[in-house]
Amino acid sequence: MDFPVTRMRRLRRTNTLRRMVRETRLHPDNLIQPLFVVSGKDVSNPIKSMPGVSQLSIDKLIPAAQRAWDAGVPAVILFGIPPKKDASGSAAWSADGIVHRATRALKEAIPDLVVIADVCFCEYTTHGHCGVLHQGEVLNDETLENLGKQAVSLAHAGVDIIAPSGMMDGMVGAIREALDEEDHPDMPIMSYAVKFSSAFYGPFREAAESTPTSGDRKGYQMDPANAREAMREAALDVTEGADFLMVKPALAYLDIISELRETFELPIAAYNVSGEMAMLEAAAANGWIERERAIMEMLGSIKRAGADLILTYWATEVAGWLKR
Repeated sequence: MDFPVTRMRRLRRTNTLRRMVRETRLHPDNLIQPLFVVSGKDVSNPIKSMPGVSQLSIDKLIPAAQRAWDAGVPAVILFGIPPKKDASGSAAWSADGIVHRATRALKEAIPDLVVIADVCFCEYTTHGHCGVLHQGEVLNDETLENLGKQAVSLAHAGVDIIAPSGMMDGMVGAIREALDEEDHPDMPIMSYAVKFSSAFYGPFREAAESTPTSGDRKGYQMDPANAREAMREAALDVTEGADFLMVKPALAYLDIISELRETFELPIAAYNVSGEMAMLEAAAANGWIERERAIMEMLGSIKRAGADLILTYWATEVAGWLKR
């Protein structure tokens, strides 16, 4: 039998050769660590569906952020669970809000750490929806005004990046205008530009205590079947002044990440969400897959698809692996 001149296995023969020709490389600088912060002291409430993840009081949050920073992770994104909620989510723009206090503490403890604030209302409202609710429907324009107040208050508290996630039409433009009017023209916006109404958010809703008390979010989050609409959503956010574009979830939408990368020159972020984590952790706990290899393969696929930044609950752990 005549063998071909080209043999692809030649460059796979040893670990060193494979490293030399590796096309996609994950680096700690690509990772963002999500953290859930609650009121109180010495609080660490484990999230049953998310092994290794807990709700943390600020005194516990700082060491967790320090571990991320020491591992090489440049940024954290904060999700706040307030002690009290109301119909409008007013704690989200209180100067004494949980994320505001956490931000000030983090910037004092780790000045160079980038603090990203999730900007939405589902954790802050009694009804669990992402904006002003009226007769079962989230009102878009009324919510925009509140998003502006929340973004400005967080900018005053010292966050480095505002990340609106509620999928309100015009949210980037409204936040950009509010920030500029309050003398924050240099504050970047990392828009959850393409956020699908996904089954993979279940564990997050436990962690953030943000499950809607009625209805669902299909009226404002995207239909998982739509790709062209995703490009329209992203294009609108670029026009309104977004500095980053995010896709959420990541794993089921690698095609969307890839198309965004081909279409836009902004940094692309992807959220490796709670359900994606939970599936892998459950399989690993049952001995069905090799945990570290599977995590690296999953995150590598997101990077290979075109994501510059990956929000993942494994950020600190993976950064440590990458430094070995």
